[in-house]
Amino acid sequence: MLDTGNAPQTLGDLAREVRSKNAGPFWMTLEAFMPDAGSYRVAAALITAELISELYHVAPASLQIFRIPDLHVVKVSFPRPLAQGSLYDRDMHAGQHHVPLANTVVPGTSP
Repeated sequence: MLDTGNAPQTLGDLAREVRSKNAGPFWMTLEAFMPDAGSYRVAAALITAELISELYHVAPASLQIFRIPDLHVVKVSFPRPLAQGSLYDRDMHAGQHHVPLANTVVPGTSP
């Protein structure tokens, strides 16, 4: 894990990569790729239906969460707020939706 001194650590600080992408025209996927088993356990505990529901304003029942310990990856899929390419879609590839998840502070790392 990164040593950031007294600064709070975010999931993005711990992860090798946090990204988002389309999972078809009506769904998107968030992925957190962790560098090791320890940081994976932190991510797996942090990324819950409640957290994603709060960050992305989606119903917990609509979420699909995949925890893949052998690969140190947590994936979450949920319906896009707008269909891909529709009139008001401002991120056609869902490439910017990872930011709220990446900026989530890991509990216990605040100064």
